[in-house]
Formats: sequence, C-alpha cells, structure tokens
Amino acid sequence: MITTTVTPATATGAEAVSAPTAYGLPPVRGRLRAAPEDFVVDEVLGFEPDGTGSHLLLVVEKRGANTGWVASQLARLARVPVRDVGVAGQKDRNAVTRQAFSLPWPPASPLDACLAYAGEGWRVLGAARHGRKLRTGSHRANRFVLRVREVAGDRDALVARLQLIGECGVPGYFGPQRYGRDGGNLERARAWAAGGAAPRERSARAFALSAARSALFNALLAERVRRGDWQRLLPGEAVLLDGRRSFFRADVVDDALSQRCATLDVHPSGPLWGRGDSPARGEARAVEDAVTSAEPQLCALLEAAGLEHERRALRLPVRDLQWSFDGDDLTLGFELPRGAFATAVLHEIVQDAWAVPEGAAD
Repeated sequence: MITTTVTPATATGAEAVSAPTAYGLPPVRGRLRAAPEDFVVDEVLGFEPDGTGSHLLLVVEKRGANTGWVASQLARLARVPVRDVGVAGQKDRNAVTRQAFSLPWPPASPLDACLAYAGEGWRVLGAARHGRKLRTGSHRANRFVLRVREVAGDRDALVARLQLIGECGVPGYFGPQRYGRDGGNLERARAWAAGGAAPRERSARAFALSAARSALFNALLAERVRRGDWQRLLPGEAVLLDGRRSFFRADVVDDALSQRCATLDVHPSGPLWGRGDSPARGEARAVEDAVTSAEPQLCALLEAAGLEHERRALRLPVRDLQWSFDGDDLTLGFELPRGAFATAVLHEIVQDAWAVPEGAAD
C-alpha cells in the first residue's frame, strides 16, 4: 500500500510528528473551515434521559464558543459551582456543535427557566430530567457534516478515495491540535520530562500529559502505516473490539480472526502510555517497543504522573460516509466514535488538512 509522509503544520519544529497517509497523496485541495457552519458536529449520546431525577440533561447549540466557557455560563445562570456541570466531550470552538450538558436541578423546580438560558454564541435547545451528572466519555459517537470549499483536483480520484475510506477506515491519529497552539503542549511536556518544572496550572499539566500520550501513540501508528500493517493484525497483537475499550491478545492470527478484522469487527491497537506492562507480544510488541524506546523521557513522565496503560484502536472506522458536490464545494457527512478526530479523515482526502488545527470532537 502506498504511503506518503506529511508533517502537521502545528507540530513543533524539530519535534514534528510525521503522519504518513495510508492511501497516498490526498487527491484534492480545498478551503476548510471558512466559517463555523462549514464544521457541524452533533453529539450522539447513545442513551435517552431518565425522565426523572435531580439533574437536567440539556441539549446546547454553540457557534464559535468553547465548551468549557459554555459550562461556566450555565453554572453562573443556574447558580451552581462549575464543577457540578457535566459534559460528555469537548467540542470545537470554530464550529457549530450540538452537545449535551447536565446541571443539578431540584426535582420540584420547573424546566422553563433553563430553556431560556442563552448567551453570545450559544443557546439551550431542549431539556429533560436525568438521574445523574453527565460524565466525560459517556457519549457513543459524533456525527459530522463538513464543507470543503473551492475543491480543486481529480474528482474521480476523490470519489474513489471516499469509497475506500468508507469501506476500510483511516489511521486513527490524534489530530495535531492535541499538541496545542504551535505545539506548545508537547513542548511543555518535553521540558517537564527532561527535568524542568511542571506547569503550574492543573489544566496545563493535563494538556501536557495528553500531548505526550498522543505523540507516543501517533508515532507508533505512523510506523505501522509506513509498514502497511496499520489495518492488519500482527502476531501478539492486543486486539480491540470495535466500539469498546476491551481487548484480547492474539498470539496467533488465524483466518477467522483476520476476517473479523477485515470486516471492522476488531482492530489492531496501540498504547496510550502509562503504568503497567503492554499486553502486546511477539511481532506487535517488537514494533511497539522499537518506537516507544526512542522516547524514554515521555514514557517515564506519564508513568510518574500515575496514568495507567490503556489501548486505542489504530484504525478508525468512518461510518455512514456520504458526500455531495455543489459546484466546486464538497459536503461530507460521517459518524466517528467518541475520542476520534475528523482531522484524521480529512488528512486522507484534502492536501494540507492538518494545517487547519481544529477538527476534533471527543
């Protein structure tokens, strides 16, 4: 399989993390995120509100607004501590997004007041009673509708690429926005890992650790893409079940397991680094060790911070992929599991897509 190495524009100079594409050079160029309406995200919770309880589940639409800022505005209006506001995932600021928030709400209080909550760039669309606070990662997926303007290139090749992506998925890279503006979060992580002072603010420390973890995962995935086995199980693979965090080790990859992998029922995985031994063995472990051994300081930092070793799928299924053209503009619609980056899909379709840093929905 052809691979092409592309370096994200937002990575950090000499520390840039290459992200080879799986299917060769993207077939077109285009203008991304010219307006917030070009990037629309609908959160898919995967469950219904309880209908009773001491919390409210709100559906909030925001445009050009940060998820954390909206949470603080909701807390102010409801007169509760911001820590009591629940959210399933962070969504882009430069976008139109519809997502769930939860608020403590006395059982005897009517819903009318919260339905009027609104502010600059956001408004409450609906509310229902719910039994508990919304937790991070409690949603199932995100539905994206993206507009690429002024598309130029080989349209037939673009359609063929989209069909391939719909059938086979894409490498599930963390988007370059995980490294922070101009790679600042990753730079802070490296300075901290080299013996420098930890960032003073708790949020800055969390962002630095997240950037370090993402860089290690992306480095392993990039190596598997270069090898051409990012979508294929290796002997000793820690195999992830589709849509779940549970895994099992495959010391031998037989025909039945290979078929399950081919139909996107299971996926090869890579490390979200932390304390504890990697479950991978054999050839899969050898590749993993070769990559992570080149970053001993980042590995040690994550372990010292108390993070536990977890797994993430190397392959990202792109469900219900649809597309249409309006003149030179392309509209894409697809669903991704939680924690996935729309940037990873655009990276295979539009040249220089990673130069536009936002594009995630957790």
